[in-house]
Amino acid sequence: MSTDEARYKLNYVYAEDFGTGYFKYGPITLRDKPYMIQSRGLFLRDLPESIKLLIPREILERGVVVGDDIPKYLSSVRDAIRNLKYPLRDGIIRKEDEDSWRIVKELSRYGFSQFHGEVSRRSDFRGYYLVVALSALAPDYMRDRMIEVHREVNEEFGGKLIQAMTIIDQPFAVAIAEKAVTCTVIEAGHGNIQLVPISYGPIREGIVALNRGGAEANAVTREVLKDSGYGDLAKDEYVVEIVKRSVGLVPRDLDTAIRKARENPDKFAIKVKVNPLVEVELRDTAWMRFLIGEVVFNPRHDVFTSYIQQGRLVIEDATVGDMVFYGEMDVAEALVTSIKKVPVEIQDKIISTIILSGGAFNWSVPPGLEDVAVDSVEKVRIMMSERVPDLAGKLSINMVKDPQFSVWKGSIIYGYALPNSVKWNDRTKEGWYFFQ
Repeated sequence: MSTDEARYKLNYVYAEDFGTGYFKYGPITLRDKPYMIQSRGLFLRDLPESIKLLIPREILERGVVVGDDIPKYLSSVRDAIRNLKYPLRDGIIRKEDEDSWRIVKELSRYGFSQFHGEVSRRSDFRGYYLVVALSALAPDYMRDRMIEVHREVNEEFGGKLIQAMTIIDQPFAVAIAEKAVTCTVIEAGHGNIQLVPISYGPIREGIVALNRGGAEANAVTREVLKDSGYGDLAKDEYVVEIVKRSVGLVPRDLDTAIRKARENPDKFAIKVKVNPLVEVELRDTAWMRFLIGEVVFNPRHDVFTSYIQQGRLVIEDATVGDMVFYGEMDVAEALVTSIKKVPVEIQDKIISTIILSGGAFNWSVPPGLEDVAVDSVEKVRIMMSERVPDLAGKLSINMVKDPQFSVWKGSIIYGYALPNSVKWNDRTKEGWYFFQ
């Protein structure tokens, strides 16, 4: 890489992380923390004529809003539930789902618009080097369509917004951010959990996907709220998310944690002030706090089975293309399954370093509950030690510093390091695709 190329990229690498729950984006100059909005869009359909008069023409013509603009129009859309859409499911967008692709385009345009005004005035700006991070399970058509979507966005900004773009798997971006060339990355997002063995790049034959993540923790939180007398609040996704993060716990052992919490509910009771008018208190149902975290790691306990049989919780296998997303497989079994699919001679190296990333692994242990609650690193260590005792002292398990943003950080590093001379390869879907 030439000195001029390196100097330019220090200012103009830009990354987009398309997560199922959140879209993270921004240029290299943000350093450690990208901007973040929910991965969703609101279609402005079925609007009364009186409301149309109040909406700016350019927004009405685009027909879809994202980010901070959604709450402005949510109450005006007659069928808000039908018109509010999350484009990614398990990190994947269906090929023919044009509504979702429109939202993806609007998310990208929304992000770039926040930075374009400033950089367009700079004399040295010749367009961003864009890195798009997708699920390791994303099919090739998604990569091809992403290029077309960003070509359209680039043209909307006069053809000078994006100089070149490339695409990276989210778990590989995590490994880059952590400076790990041989490891296993477990990326737990809102929609799914990806286990990806890496040896200087993802080993696709070893990828295992679990059909659960932060969304299932939210689903359990809703049931906790209902059983605690807050059925009205359980319908509000904003409240559910706050309560999940505030009360959710990961147990060392679920049966032991439930028994102790039932014996001494005062020790585990908690109050959550959602806002000055809304407060949630768990006392007699405080033992259920452990279910919120446990479902991410192992949903095979009898409690979850009961919820599933009652129709209160859905955890099941799903098939997308030729990939099976396992519903009830626990994280330890998934890890062993993944490692067994890679060549035997590198299995020891692959499994010796395990990196956890993603918002669904972002759990803490309140003071005084260390005997029954653990963080994600310790939970995986316990589960692996029980399943494969010989590995107990050989595993290096680490959580990334910023679980929600590690993919974005790794994408920025990748964009800076990937030389301009590496051109896009249609077969491998790697390299720079130049728009200009």
